[in-house]
Amino acid sequence: MYLPVKVKVCGLTRESDVDLALELGADYLGFNVYTKSPRGLSFRRAVELARRVPEGRSVLVDVETGADDLERYREGGFDFFQIHAGLNLGLASLAAWSGLVGYERLWIAPRLGPTDAFPQMVLEFANTVLLDGFHKELYGGTGKTGDWKGFADLKKNHPGISWVLAGGLNPGNVSEAVASSGAETIDLCSGVESEPGLKDSVKMRALFRLLKPE
Repeated sequence: MYLPVKVKVCGLTRESDVDLALELGADYLGFNVYTKSPRGLSFRRAVELARRVPEGRSVLVDVETGADDLERYREGGFDFFQIHAGLNLGLASLAAWSGLVGYERLWIAPRLGPTDAFPQMVLEFANTVLLDGFHKELYGGTGKTGDWKGFADLKKNHPGISWVLAGGLNPGNVSEAVASSGAETIDLCSGVESEPGLKDSVKMRALFRLLKPE
């Protein structure tokens, strides 16, 4: 079954994986500069890999970025900036991030636990919100599936926002995930890897056969 959704492949660390994602039709490609992530790259390496990506499709990924760092990252040529953050995030940080890169280029990924209320204030500062599976010690790439019904409810209640579904998506569950959540954009990471940061070409091809026309 062909599912007409946009696809972001995240946690890319190798040229061969970048090229494969582009070949298969990925709409966005993500490069993680969070040093504590097993997929973390130096900023210089992230810039080097992102140069292979056509304009309008590269996403720099970080966690609770400082304003000085984001200002430096902005000069790297990335199109979008995905920032993961805890729920203690203040208005000052959101305003600073949005002011530096712009409402349309900022993607916020709030770290929501199973019983947490969605922080409505992020919608004032970012056009795109990514919801990932929750892990108490990890930001993104958790391999945990998310709350698909909760995602569907938020998407319905806030139709002006671009919602991205992440969390353990793989060839075996992506059809159900998209059908249950109504996601129009999904984020792939651990579910198409052989190990953290290394994409599995067989899994990638299998999943994209469901998501993109031949």
